[in-house]
Amino acid sequence: MFLETIPDTSNYMIAGYIFAFVIMGIYVFSMYLRNTNLKRDVETLESLQSEKSKRSSRSKKK
Repeated sequence: MFLETIPDTSNYMIAGYIFAFVIMGIYVFSMYLRNTNLKRDVETLESLQSEKSKRSSRSKKK
């Protein structure tokens, strides 16, 4: 009765760790892409703001 063998579930444990690390890797990559896109958006907005301020200063001079 107590001599039953314990099932070998180490393959499931390894698969679980691989799955978890892949998901975390995808999340980190997603955050990297979001940060890159955010920096690009900030640069675009800053350039638009500087162009707008240049135009408004030119129109005031006329």
